[in-house]
Amino acid sequence: MSENLDLVRCIYAAWERGDFSSTGWADSEIEWIATGGPEPSSGKGMASFSAAWRDFLAAWGDYRVMADEYRALDAERVLVLLTARARGRASGLEAHQGGTEGANVFHVRDGKVSRLVIYWDRERALTDLGLKE
Repeated sequence: MSENLDLVRCIYAAWERGDFSSTGWADSEIEWIATGGPEPSSGKGMASFSAAWRDFLAAWGDYRVMADEYRALDAERVLVLLTARARGRASGLEAHQGGTEGANVFHVRDGKVSRLVIYWDRERALTDLGLKE
C-alpha cells in the first residue's frame, strides 16, 4: 500500500508545479473518468487521456492542483483530496476565488495507475466512496 501512496505523491509533486507532461505512471490502457465539472467525459487508453487533458489545459493560462490529503482506501485505491486553481487563458481571471475543492481516485495495479476517477466536486467523491460523514 505504501508503494501506491508513494507513486501518487510523485505524480502530484509534478502536478503541483504545473507539470502534466509525465505519463510513465499510467498503464497504457488506463481507464479514466471525469465526473461533473466543465465537461464530464471518460475514455480508455493513454492517447485518449492525453488528448482530453491537453484540450482541458489549453483553456487555461495557468492550472495547478495542490494535494490537501492522501488516503489509502485499500490495497489498490488512493484518494487524493485536492484544491485546483486556474486562470483563464484569454481573460486572465481566476476561475474560482480560492480554488475548487475536488478529488482524484487512483487505482494502482502492478505499479501503474490502471484507472483514474477525477471528481470536480469533493463532496460527490466522498459520497460515492461512502466516506461522507
